Amino acid sequence: MKNTLILIYLSLCSIFTSAQDLKLWYSQPAQNWSEALPIGNSRLGAMVYGGTEREELQLNEETFWAGSPYNNDNSNAIHVLPVVRKLIFEGKNQEAQTLIDANFLTKQHGMSYLTLGSLFLEFPEHKNVSGFYRDLNLENATTTTRYQVNNVTYTRTTFASFTNNVIIMHIKASKANTLNFKVTYNCPLEYEVNAQNDKLVITCQGKEQEGLKAALQAECQVQVKTNGTIHSAGDILQVSEGTEAILYISAATNYVNYQNVSANQSHRTSEYLKEAIQIPYEKALKSHTASYQKQFDRVLLHLPASEVSQIETPKRIESFGKGKDMAMAALLFQYGRYLLISSSQPGGQPANLQGIWNNSIHAPWDSKYTININTEMNYWPAEVTNLSETHSPLFSMLKDLSATGAKTAQTMYNCRGWMAHHNTDLWRICGVVDFAAAGMWPSGGAWLAQHIWQHYLFTGDKGFLKEYYPILKGTAQFYLDFLVEHPTYKWMVVSPSVSPEHGPITAGCTMDNQIVFDALHNTLLAAEIVEEQTNFQDSLKLILGKLPPMQIGKHNQLQEWLEDIDNPQDEHRHISHLYGLYPSNQISPYSNPELFQAAKTTLDHRGDKATGWSIGWKINFWARMLDGNHAFQIIKNMIQLLPNDNAAKEYPEGRTYPNMLDAHPPFQIDGNFGYTAGVAEMLLQSHDGAVHLLPALPTAWKEGSIKGLVARGNFVIDMDWIKCRLKKATIHSKIGGVIRIRSYVPLKGEGLKKANGECPNLLFAATPINKPLVSKGLTPQLPDIQKVYEYDLETQAGKTYVINATKERQ
Repeated sequence: MKNTLILIYLSLCSIFTSAQDLKLWYSQPAQNWSEALPIGNSRLGAMVYGGTEREELQLNEETFWAGSPYNNDNSNAIHVLPVVRKLIFEGKNQEAQTLIDANFLTKQHGMSYLTLGSLFLEFPEHKNVSGFYRDLNLENATTTTRYQVNNVTYTRTTFASFTNNVIIMHIKASKANTLNFKVTYNCPLEYEVNAQNDKLVITCQGKEQEGLKAALQAECQVQVKTNGTIHSAGDILQVSEGTEAILYISAATNYVNYQNVSANQSHRTSEYLKEAIQIPYEKALKSHTASYQKQFDRVLLHLPASEVSQIETPKRIESFGKGKDMAMAALLFQYGRYLLISSSQPGGQPANLQGIWNNSIHAPWDSKYTININTEMNYWPAEVTNLSETHSPLFSMLKDLSATGAKTAQTMYNCRGWMAHHNTDLWRICGVVDFAAAGMWPSGGAWLAQHIWQHYLFTGDKGFLKEYYPILKGTAQFYLDFLVEHPTYKWMVVSPSVSPEHGPITAGCTMDNQIVFDALHNTLLAAEIVEEQTNFQDSLKLILGKLPPMQIGKHNQLQEWLEDIDNPQDEHRHISHLYGLYPSNQISPYSNPELFQAAKTTLDHRGDKATGWSIGWKINFWARMLDGNHAFQIIKNMIQLLPNDNAAKEYPEGRTYPNMLDAHPPFQIDGNFGYTAGVAEMLLQSHDGAVHLLPALPTAWKEGSIKGLVARGNFVIDMDWIKCRLKKATIHSKIGGVIRIRSYVPLKGEGLKKANGECPNLLFAATPINKPLVSKGLTPQLPDIQKVYEYDLETQAGKTYVINATKERQ
């Protein structure tokens, strides 16, 4: 009997372990783009279909965009701004909107991110296959396709090399001289293909858009190494009677920066290729894997699994809601980290609306940088999931925007500093796009700049803060000049503006007030650190005292506007006025419980269903609400299959494609990143005066462990839990200092002391805010939150500390 129990235990352990393999796998080739598998090294991306008769690699290069250098600032705005403000304050919102549409916009509304076309491999003898298998392995960033034809096994391994700047595909047959295929190319743009010996040379022209001529050209070179025979003719490469072949795919454009397109794309492409083909395949794969794993392996998440966790990925997505595959939640969490690593590395462009993966010359919303939520959401996982360097491209873009946005601020509003509205692109535009009701939102730049402050809070890097402080300061300077006194309330407000994509043209909407508060308050804190002149600090303090407070309305909701006009039946996807809850830290159950409860009412009103990225934001909201079960319900709403966009009517609740990319629909990658950030937020929070361990753990995740999450203050945290109760936490202190620990269970550990007074570590200190205004006659509701225990631990840089849960009540 004892031996039987041991065998059962070992069997269960085996299931749990094998189910944690981080692979997306499929029993058939991709039938469409939503089933293809993404690979990328930030600069180059590909969607791998895994076909048998015909393999497709749909390609992208991060700087291949439509148009040419330009700006979309309209100088008419400065002249009609006083009139627009007067109309808004008189309640004539529609007249103000009409005036903005006529005088604030230009003919340019942002350029499109472009596909680089597709490479095809045709295997004419591979129609009838058996044993088909393909996967995306998140542990080494490779895709594999394997099948048998006439007792010969064919295996293709593809990866976008992080060390060699090319995409590499390795093809191998299990029997000598049985590998035969041809290589072709196609693209919806104007292109030419020239086959030369063992190489295809492809030139591709960019696209004119909205009157801007195409300034960018791309070149792609594909070189084949094989022990077989290579024939080249016209635009085709033919490989015959080989056993093994390696394809090297290199690409580049003539883009240098948003002002300069003078690079030689052919020389760039040739140099990348020349270096890559000199490295043996096994060595190239090993170095790629090591480089990738240096980032990816920092975080490990294990959640309960079962035999369901071993079925192929689309079926796992379909069955997730039945509650038997919590490991799927862990897989999707790590998939978000994989996508961020693959689409955003130092020296490159930030991840756009689709990361780096796009198969169209007319991408949804141009696949631009939408900076009223979507671009910011892309980078929510960067710090907390231990991928700080992936943040670097966003900071580089902020340097560009602070220059172009300074011209916009001056030209359109006669203001100092810099600003951007709700969209930008490769050319770093900052003017208004689309139309007034969506585009007249002047706070995009200030929101993006908060990522600078958050990076400092997570790392404690004062050198970084000094370098980027002028960008933070510029957002504050803009608001110091742009804010105007509201004639009724006498508060200093943003006008004109909108609550993002929810209208109407207004003054002083809640999200603007919250962002202005962060821009001024966090700049003030940074100014003290970098020793900025005191008169500037005094200006910030003065205006901070004149900002509108958050208000609780007649439905006990957090008001979205200055006026109490929220509709409890409104389920709009944007919940912009909860920016103060997440990603900011202006709403807390401990320091302002009335606001906290009002935010909950707003969430209840907006409901649990939404478009993909909005569901990603809601996971974070409910995690900040300390409600793990509700956050998990939102996760279940996200992990529902949508086979492809054409099936949206048949799958109205579908939010996850078979390749696990997030469906808006159509595809937007921010939902993937929002999900990953949300899971991290359920397990660790450090924004509210302490590092809160397992703040929003759902009962469905009864047992598990997380290793490598990062808290503000540069503490790396590992945790194990059993029966939804913290068992042990390990804290690695990178830079030293006091860590205040918040827990639902009492703790013990060497050096641990009960917390007393304010936390001395300002890197995760709570943010002070104005008290809310409460509507007359309304009795504020207070939240019912779980009791917490708080401790302080003095740490030294480089040291690791272990704390354990204790059963004793304190």
